[in-house]
Amino acid sequence: MARIIGVANQKGGVGKTTTAINLAASLAILEYKTLLVDADPQANSTTGVGFDLQNITKSLYDCMVNEAEAKDVVLKTSIPHLDLIPSHIDLVGAEIEMINYPNRELVLKKILESISSEYDFIIIDCSPSLGLITVNALTASDSVVIPVQTEFFALEGLGKLLNTVKIVQNRLNPELKIEGILMTMYDGRLRLCNQVVSEVRRHFEDMVFSSIIHRNTRLSEAPSFGKPVILYDAESKGAVNYLNLAKEILQKNNMTKINQEDKVIG
Repeated sequence: MARIIGVANQKGGVGKTTTAINLAASLAILEYKTLLVDADPQANSTTGVGFDLQNITKSLYDCMVNEAEAKDVVLKTSIPHLDLIPSHIDLVGAEIEMINYPNRELVLKKILESISSEYDFIIIDCSPSLGLITVNALTASDSVVIPVQTEFFALEGLGKLLNTVKIVQNRLNPELKIEGILMTMYDGRLRLCNQVVSEVRRHFEDMVFSSIIHRNTRLSEAPSFGKPVILYDAESKGAVNYLNLAKEILQKNNMTKINQEDKVIG
């Protein structure tokens, strides 16, 4: 069965979609069968791995509202070992359409259960809100990665998200863990960035990943070419950072393959 990891933060612009795309791509490059689920109506993960939204005929919306089979919606990306369940702007309306569903928080969990055995990892890109779709993602996940920008308001909203995680743990998914807090958009030249990292580590200690995602031009450019950064520029700092994050998650879950060390650029 796949390990399902949600990537969530209701604060926009913290590198959530960038993390979902590049973590999924890094795991795939390391030869783990990975499914990226785009659960954000903005569909940036879908375009970020090279799909034109005009050509998407079925999406996560069809699974959640029209009971389409997950296997009929999955698309193969240009990266070996990486598949995608795409998103669509229609997903905005899904929360209202699902409001009277019995067990509406469990819809995504059921969808993913039907294909979970085919993957090592399923990475869910959550929408930047704490609505029903995000609650579905957290209920379906084994753990959650929380990207936090290294800026003055970094901790703002983090408490709200952790509170939502706690509610989901208590009521819907007692197995849900925090995979880790990921510091993003880090610039080592700025005193503020270093202060924020120290502050978050002091507050949350072992919950914070050792891997830090640096502010990186290639990382910002890659989505406009419809590529994860590892395909766009494998030697860039962004690609190395996300490979190291993937490696850290593998080690944490005792899933590292033999000779995996050689595949990660240190």
